[in-house]
Amino acid sequence: MAKEGVEKAEETEQMIEKEAGKEPAEGGGGDGSHRLGDAQEMRAVVLAGFGGLNKLRLSRKAMPEPQDGELKIRVKACGLNFIDLMVRQGNIDNPPKTPLVPGFECSGIVEALGDSVKGYEIGDRVMAFVNYNAWAEVVCTPVDFVYKIPDDMSFSEAAAFPMNFVTAYVMLFEVANLREGMSVLVHSAGGGVGQAVAQLCSTVPNVTVFGTASTFKHEAIKDSVTHLFDRNADYVQEVKRISADGVDIVLDCLCGDNTGKGLSLLKPLGTYILYGSSNMVTGETKSFFSFAKSWWQVEKVNPIKLYEENKVIAGFSLLNLLFKQGRAGLIRGVVEKLIGLYNQKKIKPVVDSLWALEEVKEAMQRIHDRGNIGKLILDVEKTPTPLMANDSTETSEAGEEEEDHEGDSENKERMPFIQ
Repeated sequence: MAKEGVEKAEETEQMIEKEAGKEPAEGGGGDGSHRLGDAQEMRAVVLAGFGGLNKLRLSRKAMPEPQDGELKIRVKACGLNFIDLMVRQGNIDNPPKTPLVPGFECSGIVEALGDSVKGYEIGDRVMAFVNYNAWAEVVCTPVDFVYKIPDDMSFSEAAAFPMNFVTAYVMLFEVANLREGMSVLVHSAGGGVGQAVAQLCSTVPNVTVFGTASTFKHEAIKDSVTHLFDRNADYVQEVKRISADGVDIVLDCLCGDNTGKGLSLLKPLGTYILYGSSNMVTGETKSFFSFAKSWWQVEKVNPIKLYEENKVIAGFSLLNLLFKQGRAGLIRGVVEKLIGLYNQKKIKPVVDSLWALEEVKEAMQRIHDRGNIGKLILDVEKTPTPLMANDSTETSEAGEEEEDHEGDSENKERMPFIQ
């Protein structure tokens, strides 16, 4: 049962109104929530079923309340990741049942505490991992997955922090044991994880970073890596031309034939880490052909060959580590180290653009097109563009709007707020 009393609730609402720069709305809380009878509602992005962008809806749902050991967070910003696109397509192992609210990370203000929660107060600025349900105005999540953020870290930066930097840190330092003088190859160097990898590598002396990215991103990210190659070029030959022995660490979020290429580039005692399979995503919906092609192209690993060549192959899934394998304590230690590096001005999240909840389809299309440099953020308080305001996808939880007809929005463009 939540501990907040009437006074605390009023105090929190006033604080949130002040943060948002809004006056309390008549007939409801000033926090953006709406009342239906005695039940409070919130806005949330809902995935009605697996498939294309037309499966996403902005709906009103009942606002959750914290259970024992949980915090209730008034969300300010949410992170978008490539895994969210794969979830939308149903392109993951054991996908959850729909309808569901997507999203795995957010930032905001603590609004209520469940029983037995210690170390946090109402009004704390936090970032959090959420096992789905992050793309909403309010979330509840166990205290083990919540972290206080520095005073000078914005909510958009905080929402861009957990998935990208924790993934990069664990792969580099916990799995691959990055040390002075080593070399790293990272794919999708312009993405959120790629930029986090580049920044963390810069905290270790004399680390050489090889990166692949789309050509149009090269000018923007050229200073973050040592050597940069086009994602469609023969990067194996390019790397070997510079470093005949190859590299010490390969970080692969692509899979497919890049697995064999990555293994071939490893030096003795080198480590290849697979942390994604974005090559499986080619169209707007799940493609069996793309899945089969990617699976077929993966080089079949021979343990004897690994033994003979002194190479290490590993996999990393942050969400499984947190939500299925119970390593929240390890991740908390990593977050504390990362916040220390942030406070020392050694790392800083790269935010590509901010999008309103109503603009989630356009934001996901930008990820699909690999158009982002850094992280895309859903800003809960952002006003959508006029086109989106006239083309609202908001529905009630009980009803659904008509599905978009193919080509209806073919010539419509909405520009995000680019930081």
